[in-house]
Amino acid sequence: MARPIRAIFDTGALAGNLAAVRARAGGARLWAVVKANAYGHGLARAARALAAADGFALLDLDEAARLRDLGVTKPILMLEGFFAPADLPDFAALGLTAVVHSDEQIAMLERARLPRPVAVFLKLNTGMNRLGLAPERCGAACERLRAAPAVGAVGFMTHFADADGPAGVAEPLARFERATAGLPGERTLANSAAILRYPQTVADWARPGIALYGCSPFADEEAGGLGLRPVMTLASEIIAVRDLAPGDRVGYGGTFTAPAAMRVGIVACGYADGYPRHAPSGTPILVDGQRTGTVGRVSMDMLVADLTAIPGAGVGSRVTLWGEGLSCDAVAAAAGTVSYELLCALAARVPQVERA
Repeated sequence: MARPIRAIFDTGALAGNLAAVRARAGGARLWAVVKANAYGHGLARAARALAAADGFALLDLDEAARLRDLGVTKPILMLEGFFAPADLPDFAALGLTAVVHSDEQIAMLERARLPRPVAVFLKLNTGMNRLGLAPERCGAACERLRAAPAVGAVGFMTHFADADGPAGVAEPLARFERATAGLPGERTLANSAAILRYPQTVADWARPGIALYGCSPFADEEAGGLGLRPVMTLASEIIAVRDLAPGDRVGYGGTFTAPAAMRVGIVACGYADGYPRHAPSGTPILVDGQRTGTVGRVSMDMLVADLTAIPGAGVGSRVTLWGEGLSCDAVAAAAGTVSYELLCALAARVPQVERA
């Protein structure tokens, strides 16, 4: 019999989340962000479920080529652009749209001789201080791009550093608008957090990511309150039960000591499946639909759940690590991380089941 852990994907929820985000984005077109294997959900699966998106956004040239092989003809935005001159013929052949964020990329385009021009979005650094040109350089960079034969349409973009936090978007939005004032071309600014909280940032295109997968971009608000449904449910079963006496310790290093008599269940899931090793005792978990907490340190293949208050639970009881009935946001918060990391960390060894 196969190990009972599995990842269940609700593709109907994925399509529904896209519709919910579109309702918040007004008339903007949507690039569905499917980078990192669609945040761990499977690129092909996500492309099918998100067929109503206006385009897709990702990072890897191989994944872009795979989308084209799957029959996707809609625009594909490459969020880090190209990395070497040798990439540009593929960008042209596949009809990809490139984010341009550096002088080096502009120079590559100026030297390129391509069978057809490549559309670009010039990225401005408005406070993230990762990728992008300084806003005051926007006009000159735009002139260089428009003069390059290898360049087609030129648009403008930025990425907000704190759309999900207290600083908000007012200052970076003002920088972007000053830099691009009077320049023709499409704009794309809003990620999931900006779409949901700052409608003034929704321009020609928006770039929803985490919201599509049923998780919240906000630390103070779970996805259900935003009208989003979980897409990935990580589920397993209890494979053994132990009774603990007061003072008994649990797991590697004995990091948990039973304060009283307890009953615990061993769950077939560990960090080699993608569950966070650093999740502390008390991280929420569902057993037979009832909420309880983990106990002790997460092992490579197993973790331990407190069954003391669930007397009917035993070997074979269903366990939800996150997903339907237990927000991935809540698990991530308890583990001191974000839902993005948990979803992307799903291990290849976990069997996958698709539910429409």
